Amino acid sequence: MTQNQTSQSTKKISNYLTMIVLIVVALSIISLILAANAYYIGQTLAAGFLALIGIVALAMSAFTLFQSRRQVAQMKIEIPKVMTTVECKCGSKTIREFQRGDYIYKDLDTPCQKCPNTRQMITAIYKEVKEKEKTYNV
Repeated sequence: MTQNQTSQSTKKISNYLTMIVLIVVALSIISLILAANAYYIGQTLAAGFLALIGIVALAMSAFTLFQSRRQVAQMKIEIPKVMTTVECKCGSKTIREFQRGDYIYKDLDTPCQKCPNTRQMITAIYKEVKEKEKTYNV
């Protein structure tokens, strides 16, 4: 994925969350309409409960949308840097970025810089670890 695609995909809110929030908003509006109807008829206790349910549901759905948008904005996806170690029989060792098709013990067609007659081989493929990710066991 490119950087532009990852930034666009992280700014979206989940479709499932959006549907759930819309259903809760619709039900809370129906509850408020039923509360107004019950108050008009004269059932004040039922109208109060329905109004309370409607207001709480609207507040919860607004809070959920606000929090999900805030979390999506804070989310950052980093693509790890993958490195390949290439060694020769003479002992020379080079590290380069991973290329598609690399695998361990693959013989490369590129000759060694120190001894041009021998072929190099991939001996390790690993993710580059940043300083803050390292953990030390005591």
